[in-house]
Amino acid sequence: MNQLVIGKFISQKRKEKNLTQEQLAEKLRVSNKTISKWETGKCMPDYSIVKNLCE
Repeated sequence: MNQLVIGKFISQKRKEKNLTQEQLAEKLRVSNKTISKWETGKCMPDYSIVKNLCE
């Protein structure tokens, strides 16, 4: 899996829902820095979060 492509996809979908990184972070119970790391491809969401992220 390409982390940059996945990060851009997460960012795109978040913006389509008109959510800030902070708002998404609150919904997923992670920090906004974590969302930033996902979106820049520095790391990937943990498998325990993926289901909630998809919803």
